[in-house]
Amino acid sequence: MSELINFDEKSIKTWSLIGSRATFGMVSLDLAKKIEDLMILTCDVSTSAGLDRFRKSFPEKYLDVGIAEQNLIGIAAGLSSTGYKVFTTTFAPFQTMRCCEQIKVNLGYMKKKVNMIGLASGLVLGNLGYTHCCIEDISIIRSIPNIAILSPADCTETVKAIEASLNYESSIYIRLTGSQNNPIVYKNDYKYEIGKLIELKSGKDITIFSTGTMVYESLEAEKILQAQGISCSVIDVHTIKPIDSAAIVELSKKSKLFVSVEEHSIIGGLGSAIAEVNSTINSSPEHLIIGIPDKYEISGNYEYIKEKYGLSSKLIAKKIFDKYTTL
Repeated sequence: MSELINFDEKSIKTWSLIGSRATFGMVSLDLAKKIEDLMILTCDVSTSAGLDRFRKSFPEKYLDVGIAEQNLIGIAAGLSSTGYKVFTTTFAPFQTMRCCEQIKVNLGYMKKKVNMIGLASGLVLGNLGYTHCCIEDISIIRSIPNIAILSPADCTETVKAIEASLNYESSIYIRLTGSQNNPIVYKNDYKYEIGKLIELKSGKDITIFSTGTMVYESLEAEKILQAQGISCSVIDVHTIKPIDSAAIVELSKKSKLFVSVEEHSIIGGLGSAIAEVNSTINSSPEHLIIGIPDKYEISGNYEYIKEKYGLSSKLIAKKIFDKYTTL
């Protein structure tokens, strides 16, 4: 299915082991060998983005602009105008918020094609506090026209998203979540299409829409609910914008309850995108939004914060069970 990347068992296990950030760097090496007009721009994050080997192997395809994110987007837009296939990468809050006006003007308004990689989004950098955690990026980028948003479920899908972004018509923001030893959702190559959700499990009672790291947690939650006699569909919403409205409408016909699960604020993210579609459906299912509350509250270890916010599989299953049994 892939023309540029080899999705064999060894590669998939390696990507999972090293995590999504290093996977981006590893795959960039493969792309550079096959794409002459590739350019990757960073903001002093060569090591963090797994790009040290790329920087040394392809110095002509690499540009570090320093800690200057607004310049990052301006330079990237200019390179795109001259025909380069451009990726920018830095930590997610700096990739989306520090240069938000440049993204709006150069990519949204002027429609320059740039693929932005947001490293370590969500809660994974919780030990550094909310200067480095990023729980607002989907809502911010979703409000800017002409930019798609991809949120891969695992490192395999990260590679799929990177590959698909090359020939997509508009700019793309790819939101990378999780850490090293990232759980594997996709063990083999598969069909991936921007804008088309993937039904991983099919059930008749509840539809669980999830994105990023929460896809794996939702699959584990489905097992718990299945043991309790509740049948759930689990949906990988790898594309949050454009949202797959037609598929959501179809899923509403067999669902008593919609649930959305995300490592993002409950405002403006996946839950909001699903709710916007659900509001157009006659006799629409009730909708439970599971995510991060609208406040900056907990710092600490990644697994600790996820547990505190109820984003582990057991707590996701409990929230869904409690809601479903009161319908």
